[in-house]
Amino acid sequence: MRKLIASTFTSLDGVMQAPGGPEEDPAGHFTLGGWAFAFEDEATDLSAAGFDGKDRELVLGRKTYEIFAGYWPYHTEDNAIARTFNAAKKHVASRTLKSLRWNNSSVLGGDIVAAIAALKGQPGHDLQLIGSGNLIQTLHAASLIDEYNVWTYPVVLGGGKRLFEKGARPGALRLVASKVSKAGVVMCRYVPAGDIQLGTVG
Repeated sequence: MRKLIASTFTSLDGVMQAPGGPEEDPAGHFTLGGWAFAFEDEATDLSAAGFDGKDRELVLGRKTYEIFAGYWPYHTEDNAIARTFNAAKKHVASRTLKSLRWNNSSVLGGDIVAAIAALKGQPGHDLQLIGSGNLIQTLHAASLIDEYNVWTYPVVLGGGKRLFEKGARPGALRLVASKVSKAGVVMCRYVPAGDIQLGTVG
């Protein structure tokens, strides 16, 4: 069975909304879009966490798909990530989209959990989930995510869409890799580790 890998940028207080630019996702009157810009590091390996989509099929929520579809198809000349994204199969979780203009895209309608579980059982590349906060919540609750790549930036945003919202299913994670960029971004890879083990300190 192929893996489902979730990769996201977050602030120190867990906000994942609009790291890429002011107009990316202003929902909820979010005014701090583009907060990841000041920490860009050319030496950072996006492929290590699947952010470039290399050798993966993309799984995207509707909002993230619309953001990506409005940008990546138009930046292919000298951008390797754009070429990879455009060539990759893209599975879009949406109950409202009927037609998709970005090539190699298909809609996962109906029961999203069942649709993703079925995708995982098919042959092919691993599945890469990027951003897509609402979809992460749903798939985390269903225990379908096999790996979490979380890059935490040294900023506090104070509000916005969070990686794990209130009511997220409790569970333990095991850190399997970590690295710190020159700009102070903490890049961690986790895998699920079952139930939380409770006890008393001391």
